[in-house]
Amino acid sequence: MDQHSSNAWIETVPTLTHFAQVGDASLYAPLPDSWYLGLSDVSDSTEAIASGNYKAINLAGAGTISSVTNALEGGLELFAFGGDGAHFAASPDQETATASALDGVRSWAKHELGLTLRVAMIGVADVRAAGFDVRVAFWQASNNVRYAMFTGGGLQWAEAQMKSGAISLPTSLTTQEPDLSGLSCQWGPVESRNGKIVSLIVKRGPGATDASFADATTQIVALLDETASSNPVPLAGPDVSWPSAAFELQSRIRRSSLPHWWRKAKVVCTAAVIWIIFKLGIRMGTFIPDEYRRELAANTDFRKFNDGLMLTVDCSAETIARLQQALDMAARTGTIRYGLHAQSKALITCVAPSVTDVGHMHFVDGAGGGYASAAKQLRK
Repeated sequence: MDQHSSNAWIETVPTLTHFAQVGDASLYAPLPDSWYLGLSDVSDSTEAIASGNYKAINLAGAGTISSVTNALEGGLELFAFGGDGAHFAASPDQETATASALDGVRSWAKHELGLTLRVAMIGVADVRAAGFDVRVAFWQASNNVRYAMFTGGGLQWAEAQMKSGAISLPTSLTTQEPDLSGLSCQWGPVESRNGKIVSLIVKRGPGATDASFADATTQIVALLDETASSNPVPLAGPDVSWPSAAFELQSRIRRSSLPHWWRKAKVVCTAAVIWIIFKLGIRMGTFIPDEYRRELAANTDFRKFNDGLMLTVDCSAETIARLQQALDMAARTGTIRYGLHAQSKALITCVAPSVTDVGHMHFVDGAGGGYASAAKQLRK
């Protein structure tokens, strides 16, 4: 399948307009057998969480998306951020560039962030031969951004294969520097306005049918909508605060032969200019800071479906209690398995190649372990 036919096929992928539909597998399109799944995962996330370094984990996950997107010159459309990693689908003509980008971001994560990033690719045909499927759809998060959703169990199976060491990309002796243009972590943590930031993962249970699992996810989404539990990022966008906590990580996004103190000084100077522009609302040509912040809130991926429901939402204590009760009830019947982790703040990691492009993407996770902690509970 060449690039032209790949683009043509992607345009046939359904776009969901109501998030409650995400559990209905019949609304997804099967990924072609000739395509590949790409995956990444930070293997030592528990230690990083314990040391308060979860933002670096998020940066490694978003860095995967940034590296592959740039290697494909913006040609990556089917991808999802998972907190401590990412996954995506690539067409046959994208295989070589994708593998090189994954190898590069793995090396960068090790040298600059001190993290071990597992990376792997596997053919969709191989996933189906193992008895699983890969189906995709888009969720229209805003007028300007859509995110890919995955179902069929294939993604979950492939991730388990990667974590067990059954599949992986060999380390290249000529690893190329990853292009992480647009990757940023300069927004500060977002405080909960309702009570707690809940990171929730809901997977299909052993006793579930297609219909019962879809019904369970629909009920969970409806409960959160009913209680106005929503995007942790306010509609007006995140607060404009001095991003001192992000300087160290931001200085490590681009590897360089320059001394680290010089790279960090450059980051501080750039951040100062950006902070003044946003703090004072200085309009620069077509760029309007307050409008960008509103777009940022609308473009976040605070809810998604990747072989299961993944949500980072701002909830009251009463809503958390109701949510826990509904989850426990569905779990007792074997319809779902779930992991839930609550914390006081959320993190934002951005992939925004240009401030003038309204399609800037922002990945949201809980600041106190987020999806990685929820996944740990899920495994228990």
